Amino acid sequence: MAGKTLRIPSRTARAAAAAACAALALAACGSTKDAAGGKGGGEGKVGVVLPLLTSPFWQSYNDYVPKMAKSEGVDALKTVNSNSDPSQQITDINNQLNQGVKGLVVAPLDSAAIAAGLDQAERKGVPVVTVDVAPDKGKVAMVVRANNTAYGQKACEYLGKTVKSGKVVQIMGDLASVNGRERSEAFRTCVRKNYPDLKVLEIPAKWESDTAAAKLDTLLNANPDIKGIYLQAGGVYLAPTLQTLKSKGMLKKTGEQGHIAIVSNDGIPQEFDAIRKGQIDATVSQPADSYAKYAMDYIKAAMNGKTFKPGPTDHDSTIVKLPNGMLEDQLPAPLVTQANVDDPKLWGNTVK
Repeated sequence: MAGKTLRIPSRTARAAAAAACAALALAACGSTKDAAGGKGGGEGKVGVVLPLLTSPFWQSYNDYVPKMAKSEGVDALKTVNSNSDPSQQITDINNQLNQGVKGLVVAPLDSAAIAAGLDQAERKGVPVVTVDVAPDKGKVAMVVRANNTAYGQKACEYLGKTVKSGKVVQIMGDLASVNGRERSEAFRTCVRKNYPDLKVLEIPAKWESDTAAAKLDTLLNANPDIKGIYLQAGGVYLAPTLQTLKSKGMLKKTGEQGHIAIVSNDGIPQEFDAIRKGQIDATVSQPADSYAKYAMDYIKAAMNGKTFKPGPTDHDSTIVKLPNGMLEDQLPAPLVTQANVDDPKLWGNTVK
């Protein structure tokens, strides 16, 4: 887990916890380990559907999936890449269901469009855990995700304290995704409320690197006095942003005259290197390792017929009930700066 030491209960402790849950007739005990019922767990193949593989973040998550499936005792099929196409993702889900999977772990591309795939799974009695994105509607056993509103707030607070006044840019994600909407609105609202001397300029980029680069280039031509940038996805926006700034002679290191403060989201190794070099100032570390681990944990429990309820977990997070009635395990996502970028507990420091 990013920035935390995992506390893995012993087999005996898990069995005891499961027995306690049964004795109290609870739906769950706020712990995926307890809910999984100890040794055994769900049986059958699990399909894993990815949104894309052009981002280092999703490449890392993809690498973690088979490792975490093995450690959690889940029989996961080879991952399927929907290649940034929401309609393809529905096809991928249907293909997995036709292969007879007993559980699905899906990272939705579109919060609304994914409902068609969730409906197909429900009709076949196949539980689904979604990762990173909460669907607008449909039935899921759990949403495994960090608090994306906090991402926008943390970026706003860092830039607000660093820049003080002037123009700042947020390069937004796809607004068809709840992630893009929550990060954008949180950043916008936080600036308006707490930092009135900042003026926010926005670039809708739909998680596309080429779009981000082209629109940033145009924006900088008209606004060469930009003081700060918020990248909602470092995995796709970091490289084109740095390249664009460099091409205009605007890439200055932290502490240098004319440095543009940059806060990102993802926590990939490339962002950490950029922080160390003084090219960017901070990033919010999305827990790619914990996304994979707890997705497997929850799908195993759901295949066993377990359900969950809001409350604290045994892994330093909280399960919350969303407005649409879904449950979401909000995993920790720490802010990373030069002060803690070398922390060995951060997942971005454990991968090459």
